[in-house]
Parts: sequence; structure tokens; C-alpha cells
Amino acid sequence: MAGCCAVLGAFLFEYDTPRIVLIRSRKVGLMNRTVQLLILAYVIGWVFVWEKGYQETDSVVSSVTVKAKGVTMTNTSKLGFRIWDVADYVIPAQEENSVFIMTNMVITMNQTQGFCPEIPGKTTVCETDANCTAGSAGTHSSGVATGRCVSFNGTLKTCEVAAWCPVEDDTEVPKPAFLKAAENFTLLVKNNIWYPKFNFSKRNILPNITTAYLKTCIYDAKTDPFCPIFRLGKIVENAGHSFQDIATEGGIMGIQIKWNCNLDRAASFCLPRYSFRRLDTRDTAHNVSPGYNFRFAKYYSDPNGAEHRTLIKAYGIRFDIIVFGKAGKFDIIPTMINIGSGLALLGVATVLCDVIVLYCMKKRYYYREKKYKYVEDYEQGLGNQMDQ
Repeated sequence: MAGCCAVLGAFLFEYDTPRIVLIRSRKVGLMNRTVQLLILAYVIGWVFVWEKGYQETDSVVSSVTVKAKGVTMTNTSKLGFRIWDVADYVIPAQEENSVFIMTNMVITMNQTQGFCPEIPGKTTVCETDANCTAGSAGTHSSGVATGRCVSFNGTLKTCEVAAWCPVEDDTEVPKPAFLKAAENFTLLVKNNIWYPKFNFSKRNILPNITTAYLKTCIYDAKTDPFCPIFRLGKIVENAGHSFQDIATEGGIMGIQIKWNCNLDRAASFCLPRYSFRRLDTRDTAHNVSPGYNFRFAKYYSDPNGAEHRTLIKAYGIRFDIIVFGKAGKFDIIPTMINIGSGLALLGVATVLCDVIVLYCMKKRYYYREKKYKYVEDYEQGLGNQMDQ
């Protein structure tokens, strides 16, 4: 109990103040200056030069529009001779910050609602009606089972379904891609950015770009790094992939636009930087359900009023435009905060040297004696002298 009271009394009634002790030691002096130099290098080199700690920063606000161009032709036994333009292969016509280009497809023409045999599979092949359950509709079924086992071809029977007939058969994806010429199609990417904190705005079609130049330029990282028109094959190639491989089963590509602007310099130095990467995972060791596809249908009626449709399972490449970046401009508040933090960090050198001198060196007890001096209360000492 007495020990606790003594500790409490020392805490309440004792006061310590720093004492300056000059230690003439090459080791300690050199270590102190080295630590101070490292702290100064960090504050000046990293905080102010590299990270621009003297600037206020703001994140980019962006809007993007994309326009595709390109025409190709196909000549197949199913579709015959056909021209494909933007209205045919861009689905849907407009998306937010992205565009889908159809490069391959499985087409099922002249479907009508009725009864027809299901595509052969583990659960659809049958021998008698007993093998088919009426009213069942699995997640991979083309329709609702009628409960009858009917002939699919001369050697095979499958369960009958009520569906859009004939049902789609997508077991084989066309190779090479149906629209393999899409490699030469182009995308015009228009990007407007705004930094609200600084009320600064700009777009990726730079002031020096003319209409004539825009009609002929194609982006190239070396020769035309600021042309906003991109060839599809080049985008995929720059991401490290083959266009014809990705066109077969589809995929997702990212067009990244980076805006890092130092607004202490002229606005002409604020320029977009483009990079490309594939966004959907492509793991050859685990390649279940690869690519990107979806279905849509085109409906029409015959002269008798019967409804028909053409079902298309579209494979293609979705191009996502990803805009990011930040802007910085000189401001006195972050400058003073970082200067104050740097000055405070210089105290670390003193603390580190004190720890080494007072606890690690051979003469630590001698230095400790010089560092600390214990002084009694002046009034208490004067009272004791008068009593004597």
C-alpha cells in the first residue's frame, strides 16, 4: 500500500523538464545526423517531390460515349450472302461506358411455338413415354416436357417439349468466328472529364486534333498516342491476347484511360494515357463456361398472322471504358501540414539517439547521471534550513 502511495505521490507531485546535454561522441553524432538526413530525404524526396504533398487533390468525374464503325460480308448456306454493318453487330445500340461487338453466333431460324423433340442429353434421351415426366422444365431445358417420347432422328428418341420449335442446338460453336473480320472494326471513344474542386474540365479529343486527322488516325502507343480511335484487333493484341481466339467464344476487354494532372502547370500538359487489359478470367487449367454470350430474338409474322422468330445466341467482345485519375494544385494548408509533420519526425532522431546512449552504450550509467538531475522543492528545502 505504501509503495502505491509513493508512486501516486511521485506522479502527482513531480515534474520533469528536458535537459540539454552535449555529448562529444563521433558514433552518436554521426548516427544522429544520418537519421536526420534520412528523415529530410523522405520528407523532401517522397512527400513533396514524388507525392506532391504541397498540393490539394481531387478525383476525376467522367462521362464516356463510344461509336463503332466497320462493315463486312458473309456468305453461308444458312444465311446466304449478307452485309453486316454497325446496326447488325452492336447490341444494344447504346450502353453506359461500354459497347458490345458481336463476333460469332449460333442462329436458329423460323421458330414457332409448338411441340418438338428436345436436344439429346443425359436427361432427355428416352426409350418410352415412361422415361419422360410431363410438366417438367429443367434449368437447361428448351421447353416444358409433354411426357411423350418421340423420334429425334432415325436412331434416337428424346422427350417431347412444348417450346419454340425447332429448339436451339448450340453444342458446336462456329470456328473460326462468324464475323472474324471484326478485327478491323474501330471504336471512337469520346471522354469528357471534370475536376469539380478546381473547376477544371477537358476531353480526350485534344484541341490540336482536326477533323481531317480524326478521319485517318488509328491509335498507336508510339506514333499516335492521343488518337481516340482504336482498332479492335490492336486493343486485344495490346492486352496480350489473340483476337481470333477471343472472338470465337467472346470475352470482356478493358480500355483504361488515366488522367493524372498537375494543375500547377499549363492545361496542355494534362493528357490522357491509354492502356488495355482483358477483364474476364482466362484460366486454361479451369476453363468452365468461358467467354461472353447472350441470346436475343427477332420476331415477325407470316402472311397468315402466325408468329415466328429468329433466335440468335450472340458471342462477342464487350469493351468496358474505365476512367480514373486525380488532379493536384498547390494549396497552403497541405503544405503547412506536411512541413509540420516533417519537423515532428526530426524528433525521432533525438529519441533514437537517447535510447542508444542511455541504454545500449558501455558508458550508459555515466551518460544517465549527466542526463538526469534530481532537484528538491525549493520552498521545502528553505523551510528545513530555517528550522535548523
